[in-house]
Amino acid sequence: MSKIKEMRTKRGMSQQDLADKLGVGRSTVTLWELGVNKPRADMLIELAKVFNCQVDDFLCPVR
Repeated sequence: MSKIKEMRTKRGMSQQDLADKLGVGRSTVTLWELGVNKPRADMLIELAKVFNCQVDDFLCPVR
């Protein structure tokens, strides 16, 4: 899930900024970025909305 970190930092967002947009805690974003936890399917949809991309962008590292 380092793709989340890549997309977040490209947009100049902090982990807290992203967490606030998604309604989750900053520690949740941290755990996703470290690969300790993975976002639920419904959260992948919300991430795609925030980053204006496709859910596949998080699931398929190479296209």
